[in-house]
Amino acid sequence: MRPPAPSRARPTARKSIQGAGAVRAKRGSHTLPSFSEKAGDRQFATTLARGLEVLRCFTADDPLLGNKDLAERTGLPKATISRLAYTLTSLGYLRADYRLGKYQLGPALISMTYPLLANIAVRQIARSAMKNLADHARGSVSLGMRDRTSIVYVETSRSSAIVAHHMSDIGQTQPMIGSAIGRAYLSACPPSEREAILNEIKVKRPAEWKRFGPRVTEGLADYQRLGFCMMRNERRPDIHAVAVPFRRGPGGDIYAFNCVVHSYLLKPGELENDIGPRLAAMAKSLEV
Repeated sequence: MRPPAPSRARPTARKSIQGAGAVRAKRGSHTLPSFSEKAGDRQFATTLARGLEVLRCFTADDPLLGNKDLAERTGLPKATISRLAYTLTSLGYLRADYRLGKYQLGPALISMTYPLLANIAVRQIARSAMKNLADHARGSVSLGMRDRTSIVYVETSRSSAIVAHHMSDIGQTQPMIGSAIGRAYLSACPPSEREAILNEIKVKRPAEWKRFGPRVTEGLADYQRLGFCMMRNERRPDIHAVAVPFRRGPGGDIYAFNCVVHSYLLKPGELENDIGPRLAAMAKSLEV
């Protein structure tokens, strides 16, 4: 079945991508990054950037989006969205649901991510240790890497004790400053890089900064004092987490591990006296 053709309606008051940088979605947290700083860069492919940002609009909570939804999330004109969605569907990066008049991510994206995951060797090396700790803690243990101002999981192991409504998984993202794993990542960054990331969050995610910014220094202090970052009740009252940075070999990329546990499964003091130290020891054993 042929994907829906792009709209031929004449756009009114076209909004440039440079001006769309500050537009925030009405639902969800997707914000189109500001391309105004790239306006003078002749090597920057704006159309490609627009298409990639359309793909980033889809989330686990919003897997089906129509042209109107995508326009709201990106700030792009509907006619532009229609052409981008048509092209992405033709290439297999989106699938059209004709009954609902919406799109969802397509299988071509899965094949694109495999080479990246396959070349992160620590995923295979750490898998057994992660599963052992997940079973011990009755939670999940994940490995993450930076994606702009977030951390994305590239490997995860879960205990059978985890209930269905909290299932950590590959591809899931966590806010950099609003998660233990993000703060652990920041603790391993050179000061200049950390400052640049925090400044980007202040500008592009002001609501996130207002909520979590004051706790960042506390998280960094936790790592210096305990050897891991810890988070209790900040995002969800029933979820606690510890996290540590990880770098395999001198000059290697920075990753981070976390262990997430439901509060009702924890004994008093278990998070800081048992699970946190075990996670730090696990990461240390994998560094060589």
